[in-house]
Amino acid sequence: MTAAQTAGIPSFTGDAKPYGGGDTFADYRAPEGGFPFEHLPDLADRRLGATVIAANDEFFAERENLLNPERPVFDPHAFQHKGKVMDGWETRRRRGEEAEAPHPAEDDHDWALVKLGAPGVVRGVVVDTAHFRGNYPQAVSVEATAFPGEPSPEELLAEDVKWTTLVPRTPVGGHAANGFAVTEERRFTHLRLRQYPDGGVARLRAYGEVAPDPEWLTALGTFDLVALENGGLAEDASDRFFSPPVNTILPGRSQKMDEGWETRRRRDKGHDWISYALAGQGRIRAVEVDTACYRGNAAGWVALLGKDGADGEWTELLPRTRLQPDTVHRFLLSDAAPVTHVRMDIYPDGAVARLRLHGSLTEEGARRLAARHAELS
Repeated sequence: MTAAQTAGIPSFTGDAKPYGGGDTFADYRAPEGGFPFEHLPDLADRRLGATVIAANDEFFAERENLLNPERPVFDPHAFQHKGKVMDGWETRRRRGEEAEAPHPAEDDHDWALVKLGAPGVVRGVVVDTAHFRGNYPQAVSVEATAFPGEPSPEELLAEDVKWTTLVPRTPVGGHAANGFAVTEERRFTHLRLRQYPDGGVARLRAYGEVAPDPEWLTALGTFDLVALENGGLAEDASDRFFSPPVNTILPGRSQKMDEGWETRRRRDKGHDWISYALAGQGRIRAVEVDTACYRGNAAGWVALLGKDGADGEWTELLPRTRLQPDTVHRFLLSDAAPVTHVRMDIYPDGAVARLRLHGSLTEEGARRLAARHAELS
């Protein structure tokens, strides 16, 4: 596998080999250590509320596949009346205007409009062409805009809408993770993916940081201070073996085991943990710890610690408390001090599906959030 360096991020180019049977990911091309921004949440995750609101063409495969959180799958025997069944977004082959000019024009392209699940700052983009070997685009570009409310495709495509280039038109490789670092320090709500001149893309990922609307959170008053959609962040964890810690702050209840956070079995006397940054400095008044779908592998006990500021001292919010399998546990906190960070400790190991920290911002927390919003607008 060869990789050319583009802004410090591996960019994979060149034709992939035809599928020869066996493991469909055996020759999939991606950087060994992953991309440096992949620890951040995917703002284009369908579970967060992201959606593909329009595409100019989806003849072979539906645009909605772009945002599925699962790894793309490939069945070499699956065909339908329009052709091969592909787990991604695939357009028809473009043609020139006439027999003397049969090839597409230089700027011919297909496009898809994506509404992010939560507005935020994009730190990195991955255009994944998994299983697209002879039908991937020659090049792609990604643009972003910030548009209030819920605009229609026609409103987003109007000539007066300003789009910012996150990824310039760049060649990509087939059956590969094509990753690009983004340096725009701005808050965006929508993306436009272009592929030149046509072809297929399996998945689009937009890793970054949620930047919520402070007016909305102020209007809510009491809300989940750690929810990803409100600007919470799972900063670090002791173990990510079975599933990532960000799952614990996704919207909705977990429906199956892989939708929460589960650690490997410990064979020492330690314990596992996740550290979170809250949407802003706030006072937590009510806690929910949900072990939904974890029956023989739920965490045995949980404790919560909080601190004010990255360099603050950890103090106890919830003492070590017994958990039950497949259960929503609710705890009331009285007179909890303002905190900006929370750590959930589980003993000795196991799984938690969701954590909810209901409370409200302090005046200082609201001020800082509004100032950050103004910087990014």
